[in-house]
Amino acid sequence: MSDFEREFVMVKPDGVKRRLVGNIISRLEQVGLRVVAMKMLQLTKGMAEKHYVIHKGKPFYDGLIKFISSGPVVAMIIEGKDAVKRVRKIAGATNPMDAEAGTIRGDLAMVIGRNVVHAADSPENAKIEYSIYFKESEIVSYEMINEDWVYE
Repeated sequence: MSDFEREFVMVKPDGVKRRLVGNIISRLEQVGLRVVAMKMLQLTKGMAEKHYVIHKGKPFYDGLIKFISSGPVVAMIIEGKDAVKRVRKIAGATNPMDAEAGTIRGDLAMVIGRNVVHAADSPENAKIEYSIYFKESEIVSYEMINEDWVYE
């Protein structure tokens, strides 16, 4: 569909080490979103700094850089109608204590510093972020077999 947008999602080191990757992907796919690119990688300090440049100078910045580069992550591009808004709703509030039950963070996380997943906050930021991790040639286009039953 031409009105699909792309969202950047990253399962953070705590989510990977706790073996929550499949659960998180499943939650995204179950609503009708599709994974169009995915890879597991270890972020370098430089990649982490590029990703979180908007937080540079904030009190939590150094800890965030250290944490996000402390273990493997799973980076993904998720595609679908209103993908950014939908993924952020599924992810839940940044602080798990404020996240609704049924969301990734509400169900799987306890504290803001270990909130399992990152999701870009706009289509524009999603593109900036996923461009750090993926080349255009690594993004796969396909149609879901049940797409007619997901979208009107």
